Formats: sequence, structure tokens, C-alpha cells
Amino acid sequence: MRKMICSSIGVCFLAVSVGALAQSGEAMKQDTMKQGDQMKHNNVKAVSLSGMVSDDGKMLMSDSDHKDWMISNPEAVRGHEGHRVTVKASVDAAKNEVHVTSVGMMKGEMKDPMKKAGTKKNDVEN
Repeated sequence: MRKMICSSIGVCFLAVSVGALAQSGEAMKQDTMKQGDQMKHNNVKAVSLSGMVSDDGKMLMSDSDHKDWMISNPEAVRGHEGHRVTVKASVDAAKNEVHVTSVGMMKGEMKDPMKKAGTKKNDVEN
């Protein structure tokens, strides 16, 4: 009798677990499909852009087409305000917006703020 009750409980537990897994798997599949549909509708493309970051760090002025792009995550370009940079970003053309994933200084761009100001470090220290 005990074996039969334990077996029945085990079968019920197994049936509930399988049902829950099937539902969560279907929900995950639907979420993935929704994300894919959003990306198709938003025309989001991953690209590499070069240009100048605005003084407030919220815009990127593209070198190639002189287009201004709103930076959706300005913290990604912090410290590069007013500099020419190359960024890897997801571009949403419909919103005229970029989401920067990486940023690098362009060759020839001065990293030392003292050089940019036209002074030497030794002149400032003395």
C-alpha cells in the first residue's frame, strides 16, 4: 500500500515538473522571437563609425557623412569628449541613435591633455 501511494505521488510530481518545464521553454522561445522581431523593426545594425564626440558626450558627429548621432549610453564615451574616436556600435537609423559597445582614440589624436593645450609638462611643473 505504501509503495503504491509513494509511486502515485512520484508520478504526480513528475507530471507537474514536465508541464512546468514545457511552459517555461515555450515562454523562452516566445521571448527570443519577440527580441528578434524588435531588432528587425528597429533596423538595428552593428557597425564601426569614426567621428568626433561632442563636448557633452551625448552626440557623435560622423566623419564619413557628417551626420550627428545621439549616443544612447554616453557613459561609454566618458573621457573622450571633444576627441575624434572610432566606435563599435549598434545603430538604430530610425531613431538616429547609436549604442556604443567599444571606443578607441583615432591615430594622431593626442591623449595627453597637456599636449593638447600646447604646453609641456615640465613648463607646468616648474
